[in-house]
Amino acid sequence: MPKRETLLGIPGDGRCLFRSVVHGACLRAGKPSPSDAIQRELADELRAKVADEFIKRRADTEWFLEDDFETYVVQMRQPHIWGGEPELLMSSHVLKVPITVYMRDSDSGSLKIIAEYGQEYGKDNPIRVLYHGYGHYDTMRGSATGAESKFLVSHNFSLWLFAGTNKDEQRYMGL
Repeated sequence: MPKRETLLGIPGDGRCLFRSVVHGACLRAGKPSPSDAIQRELADELRAKVADEFIKRRADTEWFLEDDFETYVVQMRQPHIWGGEPELLMSSHVLKVPITVYMRDSDSGSLKIIAEYGQEYGKDNPIRVLYHGYGHYDTMRGSATGAESKFLVSHNFSLWLFAGTNKDEQRYMGL
């Protein structure tokens, strides 16, 4: 659990899970928080990669999806459809990083880990998201130390997640 956590609010626009993950990936990489427009674009890029990952891992994932597999994947590609646990798992595979999900305990008010994904990619400095229990996710910034702040780039992450042509987008290049 992060020693000092800062909650970074994410808009509730149907992309909050994906926005919180890409925002957390930026923080994990030591990059500044992306603007709303870039965050939305990155979230939609991640969503597309997650849908592709479902297809790639169909034999492993089809059984735990509630709906027909093809219908589920088609719906998940839509920007207004909420994501949940399956999408967090696939996000960890797409990004090749651990993702830790927290929830605030209603009695004590303290944060508790409710899920950890991508542990096969390491346990240091995970992307941290807070689940509010009613379908909304926010990003959490925790304190990271030198070794924890390193970011491994895989699947051309810097190309597909942080590529851009304007100056605001270019500051994310070079991960």
